[in-house]
Amino acid sequence: MNLQRREALKAGGGLGLFGLLAAAGLITPGQARAEWNKSAFDAKTIEETLKALGASAPANSADVQITAPDIAENGAVVPVGVVSALAGVEAIAILIEKNPNPLAASFVLPAGTEASVQTRVKMGQTSDVYALVKVGGQFLMTKKEIKVTLGGCGG
Repeated sequence: MNLQRREALKAGGGLGLFGLLAAAGLITPGQARAEWNKSAFDAKTIEETLKALGASAPANSADVQITAPDIAENGAVVPVGVVSALAGVEAIAILIEKNPNPLAASFVLPAGTEASVQTRVKMGQTSDVYALVKVGGQFLMTKKEIKVTLGGCGG
């Protein structure tokens, strides 16, 4: 069996599908490049991160919920989810206050998408975890403390 032939066929099929989606206007160059906000991910404090994301003074909201364990056994793989029942959510970000770089994840949601994301993050120590949601140009936030028994950021 020729594995190089299979890999070439898979790659060619993927490029063909990408070309078709781009030609139909279903995918934009920005989506294809997976653009991201480097300054937000490089920020060292929550305030710097919020500024880089354009969220100078987010309001606290009960309409944004964090689903995560109260105690994480291993800080290297902490499951965190953010859910909002608000209509028109444009973006969701997860920030961890005591990590070296607070911005752990950032999601841009296409119009009509359910505002629910799940991921696993690394946490160096017990910390407040913030969920930042952008709705209609406004930013809303909530927080939850997660206790970490074994740090996951190399500490």
